[in-house]
Order: sequence, then structure tokens, then C-alpha cells
Amino acid sequence: MNPLLSIIVPAYNEEKTIARVVARLIALPFQKCELEIIVVNDGSTDGTAAALAPFLSQVILVSHTQNRGKGAALRAGLARAQGVYAIAQDADAEYSPEEIPSLLTELQNRSDALYGSRNIAPTGRGYTHYVLGAWLLTKCVNLIFHTHLTDTYTCYKLMRTDLFRSLNLVSDGFEIEMEITARLLKNKKKIIEAPISYAPRQFTEGKKIRPRDGIRGLATLLGIMLE
Repeated sequence: MNPLLSIIVPAYNEEKTIARVVARLIALPFQKCELEIIVVNDGSTDGTAAALAPFLSQVILVSHTQNRGKGAALRAGLARAQGVYAIAQDADAEYSPEEIPSLLTELQNRSDALYGSRNIAPTGRGYTHYVLGAWLLTKCVNLIFHTHLTDTYTCYKLMRTDLFRSLNLVSDGFEIEMEITARLLKNKKKIIEAPISYAPRQFTEGKKIRPRDGIRGLATLLGIMLE
């Protein structure tokens, strides 16, 4: 029997937080046969591998010899996923794993995909220019597809694994977030949102997304529309 949910954890140089995140995922209130955790060590050069060592009997580990990007890591994890549903979990502890079970309950039989939105009932705000950039990208999506989404760049995108795979994702970097959304909407899939909490970290703590990733996201959106 396949597990109910696959949680994919892309990780690049996250030695300070990865153990805490994985421990919280393992502690989620799912029966043992209902949950699988797939950690993709995306070419980390710090102590991420050592931090994961105590959990190797409880997770599926995929290792890249060099850093390929969040999108590539997510796709690698998705290729191994056996769950009926799949979701990504960032390794930086900005998102709360304890909210995943309620998101799954919210999605089932209601929609094709569910996004955990950081903007419906905000609990934490990142750098102003990044908040504005994510808002602008979401606005572009809403204008093109006539939708009313609030957070297209959320990490928490939950859907059936077969639907995830059917999107035939190709992005390697953070633009994977835009590609997922654009391909879902272009294929007439319904996305609903639910509020989640958010604890943004600082660049000094290892935050990796940069302004150029917003430009790549916009280019990805336009490219998909022209296909």
C-alpha cells in the first residue's frame, strides 16, 4: 500500500536547521505507513549530510554531487515519491510542518491543489522588496488567469502526486514555484488556499532567494503562456 503523503525536503547548506525540520516531520501525527519523507541533499558543502545521519533509517535520502537548485531537487524527490499526495517542505524552518496534516484534510475532495498562503492571515513578513516582488508575481498570475490567489510563491503546494508529475516540470531554480502554478492554471486545475504561519529568516541566517529569481519567475510565466 502506498503512503498517503510524500513530503519532499530540498536542502542545500542547511546544517543549522535540517535536523530540527526532519525531526518535526517525523513527529507528525500520521500512522507510520501513511507518511514518507524524502530529503534531497542538493550538493551541500557544509554539515548538512552529517546532520541528516541520525535520520537515515526514517527518511529516503537522495544526494546530488553538486548544487542544482530547488527545482531540480524537488523534481528528484518527486521522481521517488510513492505517496498519493505530495508536498514540499523547505529545510530552513520558515514553515511549520505541524500545519501539513490540516492542509491535507482541507484539500481532500475539495480541489485539485491547495496552497498554504502566508498572506491570508500574515504572522511574519520578510524583506519589503521580496514581499513586494512576490505580490507582483502573484498579481501577474491573477491578471493572466483571472484568478484570486494571494501567494503563488509559497513552498506549501499540496496536490495528488500523479497530478504533480503530469505537470512535466523542468525548472531547476526557485522559478519552479511559478512553473507549478502556471502549469496548473493553464491546464484548468483548481487551486484553493488556506492560511499558514510563517517565520522568515534573514540573509545572515542563510536565506537564498534573490531578486534575479523574481525575474526568472516572470520569464517562466511568459514562456509557459507562449507554449
